[in-house]
Amino acid sequence: MRQILVHADSLSWGIVPNTRQRLAFDARWPGVLEVELASAGLPVRVIDDCLNGRRTVWDDPFKPGRNGLTGLEQRIESCSPLALVVLMLGTNDFQVMHATDPWQSSRGIAALVRGIRNAPIEPGMPVPEILVVTPPALETPKGPIAPKFRGADAKSVGLSAAYAQVARELGCRFFDAGEVTSARRVDGVHLDADQHQTLGRALAKIASQALSRS
Repeated sequence: MRQILVHADSLSWGIVPNTRQRLAFDARWPGVLEVELASAGLPVRVIDDCLNGRRTVWDDPFKPGRNGLTGLEQRIESCSPLALVVLMLGTNDFQVMHATDPWQSSRGIAALVRGIRNAPIEPGMPVPEILVVTPPALETPKGPIAPKFRGADAKSVGLSAAYAQVARELGCRFFDAGEVTSARRVDGVHLDADQHQTLGRALAKIASQALSRS
């Protein structure tokens, strides 16, 4: 049984929009991914390393531990051997306290890719393939999170193209989640349960290709 690490934020953690509740593992897309691959004859363990508010490489001034690069090499080391790492980050890079543009966020993804590849894994263990996933485009933020994401929909325009360029430069697999689903219109940021199902099934097709080559 091979292992996949999902390094992501609240869109993958499975937060229910406008609540502090969480979908069950098999209802959020990392769990759907695991089930879909097993059904296709590719048994895997999906390690769900998702944290609300996580950025690519920036700190949250109000909550510690949200910098996605901090400790990443040690996560890779502790979870190895890994066949695949899925990176789906960037949404929180555009919170109101950050003057971030898509190019800067893509450089954050590039730093994470380098961190994964430089991790001090044991001799003989594989350096995992990396799948970079662009989150669905942000819509106008609504509800309790609106002040935190004010202007994020405008600031993040062009993120998918910037991530695709980084993936090409660094030889990573790439997928734009916006091709199959959108941000939830309830709050303009997160995903509903049906969207988790759709995204998990789409990512299973890409992950199966990666696993067949590893």
